[in-house]
Amino acid sequence: IHNFKMRPAVLLALLPAAQGIRIIHSNDDGWAELYTRSFNEALVAAGHDVVLSAPAENKSGTSSSDSEPAVRTSACQYNSCPANSNSPIGFNATNPRLNWVNSFPVTSMRYGIDTISPQFWNGEKPELAVAGPNVGSNLYIQVPFSGTVGSSAFAAKERKVPAIAFSGLSGGTSAWNTTPVPQRSLVYAQLASKIVDAIINSGKPYLPEDVFLNVNFPKVEGKCTDASNFKFVLSRINLGWFSAPDTKTCGSTRLPIDASVVGTDGCYVSVSVGDANDKTTAPAEKQAVVLNKLKSLLTCLP
Repeated sequence: IHNFKMRPAVLLALLPAAQGIRIIHSNDDGWAELYTRSFNEALVAAGHDVVLSAPAENKSGTSSSDSEPAVRTSACQYNSCPANSNSPIGFNATNPRLNWVNSFPVTSMRYGIDTISPQFWNGEKPELAVAGPNVGSNLYIQVPFSGTVGSSAFAAKERKVPAIAFSGLSGGTSAWNTTPVPQRSLVYAQLASKIVDAIINSGKPYLPEDVFLNVNFPKVEGKCTDASNFKFVLSRINLGWFSAPDTKTCGSTRLPIDASVVGTDGCYVSVSVGDANDKTTAPAEKQAVVLNKLKSLLTCLP
């Protein structure tokens, strides 16, 4: 690991951009968390040009906190960067597209969009922002407190970059170099990549303005251990008892709440259309855009 400010230009030249779109990637569990690294590898394998910018350590539950990063004095999570790095940000010695920021998830996303990724993309901004997959769910009342959601909402609202927050109900934190890689990490990476591909294939603009997707995967267990067995359902974040009608689908103008989708037997993934301004459910007209974009993936609950 090297000081970020000393990133060698020669090393950058050895890492040509992949075919695909520009994706900024963050999370709230730390830059060295396995779920995040598995997803990052899947995106790269799919041909996307991905830059990771995530907290130096686990910063779960920090919502939309944003503070300038401080000089790192202790080793990063899982000893993934050395102590006394004398820098507030840093990167992997062999892959400078993997970056840590010694602050909150939102700060990491901000630095990733404004400072780190432009060095790889000739000053251009990302075409898509993704966060996670989070270790554990971000459903209903968890959403306002989630750093994973916070970083995605920031990208969508403050930088106008379409954003997706991913979370998986199967817990268990693991270091980036854990072997063998647990099945849950591989499955979540495959499922998240499937959503990303569907959004990209739907064409630009990838999402309506000021919208983020909040995607939650159920536990990887039992019959839900193969990515091909999972089904995607359009959902909402909050209950909506007093909300205006949702977009009409599955014979109803009220979408199921995300927690009920993930809790239904049958490997169901919730896909909620979030309002980046307040992290609640986006209005029907924006839900309808997403419904149309993901119509080949989406199904109804039984």
